[in-house]
Amino acid sequence: MKPYRTVLFVPAHKTSWYDKAAESGADAVCFDLEDSVPEHLKASARKEVADGVAELARSHPSMGLFVRTNSLATRLTGLDLEATVVPGLTGIFAPKVDEATDVIRYDTLLDHFEARAEVTGLEYIIPVETIQGIQHCEEIAAASPRVGAMIGPTAEHADIAKAVGYEWSPEGLESLHHRTRILLATRAADRHPLTALWERIRDLDGLREFATQGRKMGFRGQVVLHPTHVPVVNEVYTPDRETIEFYHGLQATYSEAEARGDGAVMYGDIHVDKAHADKAAEWLARVDRLAELNGGI
Repeated sequence: MKPYRTVLFVPAHKTSWYDKAAESGADAVCFDLEDSVPEHLKASARKEVADGVAELARSHPSMGLFVRTNSLATRLTGLDLEATVVPGLTGIFAPKVDEATDVIRYDTLLDHFEARAEVTGLEYIIPVETIQGIQHCEEIAAASPRVGAMIGPTAEHADIAKAVGYEWSPEGLESLHHRTRILLATRAADRHPLTALWERIRDLDGLREFATQGRKMGFRGQVVLHPTHVPVVNEVYTPDRETIEFYHGLQATYSEAEARGDGAVMYGDIHVDKAHADKAAEWLARVDRLAELNGGI
C-alpha cells in the first residue's frame, strides 16, 4: 500500500462534500457507508459513491479512493461491494474485523465483485476497533495479501472507546498498549501503520501534538475527519528538509567509509555503521514514495 499520511473520511450521502474532500490535499479519501449514513439513505448512497469514485479517479488520479462498507454482521457488505467495486477504486475500509477468518470472508466477497467489475488489486485498510480485533491483530495483519494497512485507534467516543472502556485523554496513555500491539503487528507483516482519530475539529494545536506523538511511536499516517485537519497531519508526517539532508549526508558518509574498508565512522557527533545506513536508505525511499501521493511533499 502507498504510504498514505492522511485518509479523509466523507459521509457517502454528502455528495456536495466530495469535491471539498478531493481539494483538501488528502492522500486518500474514504467514502463512509457505515456509521455516518442513516439506514434509509444507504441504498442511494451506494450509487452516489460509485459515481464519486469514477469522477475523482479521473480528476485526482494520485488520490487513494476507499469505501467503508457496513460490517459483515449487518449482512449489507455484499450490497455495498456490489455497488461500489468499480474501476478507480483503491480499496475497502473493512470495519469490525475480529479475527483472520473475517478477512477471508471479505476476500471471498471481493474476489467475486472484482471479477465482475474487471477490477484488480484492491486492498484493505483495517481499523482495529474491537477487543477481539486487538487480541488477534497479528493474525489479522497476516491474513491476506490484500491487507495493506491497519489502524491503531485512540478515538474519544468511537467504537474502540466503547469496546475497551477507557477514559480518553489528549496524551493517549489509556490506549498506548493496544496501539503499540497493532503497530508492531503491522510492522511484522510489512503493512502500513495508521492511527486515528482526533475528534476535536477546531483544536488544531491538539491535533498537531496528537499526530506528532503518533509519528514518534512509529505510525506513518492518520485517519482524519475534516478537511482542515489534512494540511496539519500531512505536515507532521512529511519529513522536513533538514532531516532529509541529514540522512543523505549519513548515507554518503557511510558509503565513503565502507569504500575505505571502515565498518563504522563518525558523522558529525554520532557514531554510524551499516544499521544506520540501512535505516537512512529505508527512510529516504519512503520520502520518494511520499512525493508520488496526492498531497505531494
